[in-house]
Amino acid sequence: MKAYIFPGQGAQFVGMGKNLYEESTLARSMFEEANDILGFRITDLMFAGSDEDLRQTRVTQPAIFLHSVILAANLGESFQPQMVAGHSLGEFSALVAAKALTFADGLRLVSARALAMQKACEAEPSTMAAIIGLDDETTEKILAEIDEIVVPANYNSPGQLVISGSVKGIEAACEKLKTAGAKRALPLKVGGAFHSPLMEPARIELAEAINKTTFHNPVCPVYQNVNALPATDPDIIKQNLIDQLTSPVRWTQTVLNMISDGARTFIEVGPGTVLQGLVKKADPSVEAYSA
Repeated sequence: MKAYIFPGQGAQFVGMGKNLYEESTLARSMFEEANDILGFRITDLMFAGSDEDLRQTRVTQPAIFLHSVILAANLGESFQPQMVAGHSLGEFSALVAAKALTFADGLRLVSARALAMQKACEAEPSTMAAIIGLDDETTEKILAEIDEIVVPANYNSPGQLVISGSVKGIEAACEKLKTAGAKRALPLKVGGAFHSPLMEPARIELAEAINKTTFHNPVCPVYQNVNALPATDPDIIKQNLIDQLTSPVRWTQTVLNMISDGARTFIEVGPGTVLQGLVKKADPSVEAYSA
């Protein structure tokens, strides 16, 4: 069984999607529709902007979404997903690819999400860090003992957990986790504490946009970040999507559940190859490659 997976923030690169735009009439029309919806030429920033341009949250999230969704559309009849999942932002790409959302509605929600998260980041200084080489249970226990806001954010693969919180919370956690045996505790160059309680203002703002948007039954199960379980009911999908902003991304659990449900091949649709590596770390016996 094939599982299609869609990357999140951090997979962007200058030039992303340019070949699709130049070689496919369908891709060109979708990119131009996106320029109209967003009110600026995101294609100029994707194809020939700077790394700094692409690091702006208002650009990064729609850019990765567009690359992923337009690539999936250009796979044509060969794109017959039996299950899909996306990492954080990638969940929106997965939902559009599985026809639970229209392309235009998906892009509008991604743009609203990016702007809401940017505002939340600017309201309170916060950050994230990657913890390498420590089991999840030990990390969770240590985080619970810290007085500052600091929580698990991304369960990426066995032995790799990203944490999120206030600047003081992350600093304290990194010291304690290294003392407890973590091989590395690396602060990340991000705008704020994604998937933490500090995203609550963004969650409220995004919830309003999601609740005004029509969701459809997807063509296949969508494994969602908040609980790593498959969903097909539009109301459940919407609530999980809202809760995602302040909840951890349970990617390791998602991959293992998809494998348990029959996935033997994972195809990453979008920029980068990060998710393929995480899949192989979760279970080296499965196949993983790019679309």
